[in-house]
Amino acid sequence: MTTLTDRPAPAGRAAPRRRGLLALPESRWAGAALLAFLLGLAVDLGGGPAWTSWALYLLCYATGGWEPAWAGLRALRERTLDVDLLMIVAAIGAASIGQVRDGGLLIVIFATSGALEAYATARTEDSVRGLLDLAPETAVRVRDGAERTVPAADLVVGDEILVRPGERVGADGEVLDGRTEIDEATITGEPIPAAKAPGDEVFAGTLNGSGALRVRVARDASESVIARIVALVAEASEAKAPTQLFIEKVEQRYSMGIVLATLAVFGVPLLFGAAVADALLRAMTFMIVASPCAVVLATMPPLLSAIANAGRRGVLVKSAVVLERLADVERVALDKTGTLTEGVPVVAEIHPESGHGADEVLALAAGAEHRSEHPLGRAVVTAARERGLPIPDAADFRAEPGRGVTALVAGRRIEVRGPEQRSERVAAVESAGRTAVVVLADGVVAGVLGLTDRIRPDAAAAVRSLRELTGAEPVLLTGDHELAARRIADEAGIREVRAGLLPEQKVAAVRELGDRTLMLGDGINDAPALAAAHTGAAMGRAGADLTLETADVVIVRDELAAVAKLVDLSRRARRLVRQNLVIAASFIAVLVVWDLVGDLPLPLGVAGHEGSTVLVGLNGLRLLRSRAWR
Repeated sequence: MTTLTDRPAPAGRAAPRRRGLLALPESRWAGAALLAFLLGLAVDLGGGPAWTSWALYLLCYATGGWEPAWAGLRALRERTLDVDLLMIVAAIGAASIGQVRDGGLLIVIFATSGALEAYATARTEDSVRGLLDLAPETAVRVRDGAERTVPAADLVVGDEILVRPGERVGADGEVLDGRTEIDEATITGEPIPAAKAPGDEVFAGTLNGSGALRVRVARDASESVIARIVALVAEASEAKAPTQLFIEKVEQRYSMGIVLATLAVFGVPLLFGAAVADALLRAMTFMIVASPCAVVLATMPPLLSAIANAGRRGVLVKSAVVLERLADVERVALDKTGTLTEGVPVVAEIHPESGHGADEVLALAAGAEHRSEHPLGRAVVTAARERGLPIPDAADFRAEPGRGVTALVAGRRIEVRGPEQRSERVAAVESAGRTAVVVLADGVVAGVLGLTDRIRPDAAAAVRSLRELTGAEPVLLTGDHELAARRIADEAGIREVRAGLLPEQKVAAVRELGDRTLMLGDGINDAPALAAAHTGAAMGRAGADLTLETADVVIVRDELAAVAKLVDLSRRARRLVRQNLVIAASFIAVLVVWDLVGDLPLPLGVAGHEGSTVLVGLNGLRLLRSRAWR
């Protein structure tokens, strides 16, 4: 037996069509607020007229603050108070006592955060709509011997449709006549097209090969597997428990407490005869030093620094909330094809029969497959080229859908096809979880090739690291058959395997594993499970558009080992967040007590507030260092 190991990396996919950042109103308002703030800051620092800088700062307030203010007022109608509204009030309060620049910065931060959240939501919606394009809008219905193109949505159970070579299947159904091979990667995630013959099941949206099929419709369009994937993504995204940053979890009590305390600081001195101006100054000073600005900024620098560090290593974390969730991961589930493996079939074994050499069998098969577009044929040709074998010319090439190819190679009739009889060599290949391909020369078996989807070089180390980090066994979830799944799992060191899963079964498996499960995948069939998981991560190089948009994390460079490093980084970011919260809370407590029992000058209060912000910011920036990624 000969084992082949190296192959080229799979090519990436085309970028999805999506709405741009500036197409969203939230982004345009945030951009206007930022521009107005920067212009006001330039005039302010440049010694320009005060009225000009104030006008620009107030424009920043208007463009960046009206949406969170309106949302906060609507929340008040439902008897809730959120931090957004408190920030707007604090910004207005700062402006009222001359600190308009500080308030403008606060407005810009919140407007930018809202724009990024809206952008992430829009991209997910665009990708869900793009998935629907996989299912063709029309199909050729055959009735009483006549063919007619009709909307796919009008097909009913029992209708017969014709699927020509190269077309997408118009409905879920059963093959009545014809043979072909169908690319079912959108459903199963497997890279090798599945042979189809009468009696086999086919799915809407899958891509037909070179044969024509007559199919009886088995499900309405609304109940097809591809439609259920779309529904599962939407349902899982909506059902996922709302998540917030740590500080936002206490925003109701904190916001209400600050508002009531500010009113008390303003009102109580008035009862004892204090001047209105003095009481207002003390109250505004209190609101500034007690506002959660420092706490919010204490939270964000470590998270954003960790996100930036991961980004430099080819890992895209879509939000600070996602990074915080990663720190809570307790279990990891992985897809097989394209995640643990490289996603493209390769020749792994060559079993020549007596009288033939391994190179001879491979060269003859490559000659016959040279004109083939089938993934297995390309794998055979690639293997011959990697060995430096001359590929002989072929004549009289014929591809038989669902069977294989035949051609005249070096004066001999060469056939490359799936096994029709289970020989000892075929059984050995298939028992190892590989796809067996038989090579015949003039009708006599010359050898058997074993093709497989090769495991990633870093898979075993990555699985081991994830096990150590979480303290729990990783789980393999795949649509592939049991033998192939077990072989890959054994190589990766995974003990628990669930094979033959459809998308909805993957969702159920993820939910069964627990509320803090990280799911890794790459195909459209993984998208519902990624949406349902506590955190979803997608392999980005060859990932499907919907998968990349649904996932919370994208591993752009396809380095599986990066996942464990990211989880570790997120946990250290959380520790820094807690340190910063202690620092920020200590500063707030000291300044508040000083303002309440003493006479805290406003400039000193602002300096103390900003000083704590700078301190926690610098502490958080430690995660930008290269050694933080380990």
